[in-house]
Amino acid sequence: MLYLRNYFSGMDLITIVAVAAGLSFDSFAVSLSLGVVRNRILLKEAVSVALVMALFQASLLVAGYFLGSLLSDVLTAADHWVALLLLTFLGARMIIEGLRSEKEKKQRDYHNPFTIITIAVGTSIDAFAVGISFALLNIRIWCSALVIGIVTFIASMLAIGIGKSAGAHFGRNAEILGGIILILIGIKIFVEHMFSI
Repeated sequence: MLYLRNYFSGMDLITIVAVAAGLSFDSFAVSLSLGVVRNRILLKEAVSVALVMALFQASLLVAGYFLGSLLSDVLTAADHWVALLLLTFLGARMIIEGLRSEKEKKQRDYHNPFTIITIAVGTSIDAFAVGISFALLNIRIWCSALVIGIVTFIASMLAIGIGKSAGAHFGRNAEILGGIILILIGIKIFVEHMFSI
């Protein structure tokens, strides 16, 4: 513990974990909705989803750290729009699917890697901005990314478990609820960035 605290220089491990918890909130909410929609999800599938969420959270943090100083103006102007559009598109598709009758529904593709990756990117936008600030504060990025990835993984697994338990009680409304959650997360990210400018 002492080694890790010294390794982080100006920012201690407790603060890193607090930042990680804040960054993992959107991943938690999305994982919760996925658990609700896919209430028969298997453990290995849940682990795969949580790993993707954690990987993108950590990767965008590192990308922000190394590339943010060069591209920060462009990305800061567009990142909240990207998150809003991605999550609104996926949320609307889930709502439409939920409103269809059982005969109209095709095989759901929420297990599709492209869908999961798109969601992971949309919920990890803030990690890029945090990576930029870490570069300015001279934070050691690799251990920070590891901590943030682990916290995100745990949050996603916990959320999927909670959503899976609740999903059976929602029935056909599960997809509608999941879609609404995705859209609300997109709006939340958009509003936060607009008011922070």
